[in-house]
Amino acid sequence: MTTVPVLDPAVAARLKRTPDGLVCAVVQQYDTREVLMVAWMSDEALARTLATREATYWSRSRQELWIKGATSGDTQAIREVRLDCDGDTLLVLVDQQGAACHTGDHTCFDGDVLITADGAP
Repeated sequence: MTTVPVLDPAVAARLKRTPDGLVCAVVQQYDTREVLMVAWMSDEALARTLATREATYWSRSRQELWIKGATSGDTQAIREVRLDCDGDTLLVLVDQQGAACHTGDHTCFDGDVLITADGAP
């Protein structure tokens, strides 16, 4: 029998969750600060991430926990997890191995550029 990690009550008290009990997680490459993806964490996903240092998220579409890379092999080793000042967003700094995006792209933001620094669409 595997013990399920429990989120520290002091951390849990600071979280401001969505109505479905989730907290937004912005995931960045730890050394370059490149934004890789945005995901969602339940209390259990956050507790597992902190306890195992394996990036664990809540899949809203599948309604289940998932460990990044468990099926794809594209893993995220946790370097740091930070909570923002409002308690409603986590910053997850990882060492990404392989693609971060489920499409196979390096990041989930490799695709549609809506505006550039010079203002071009």
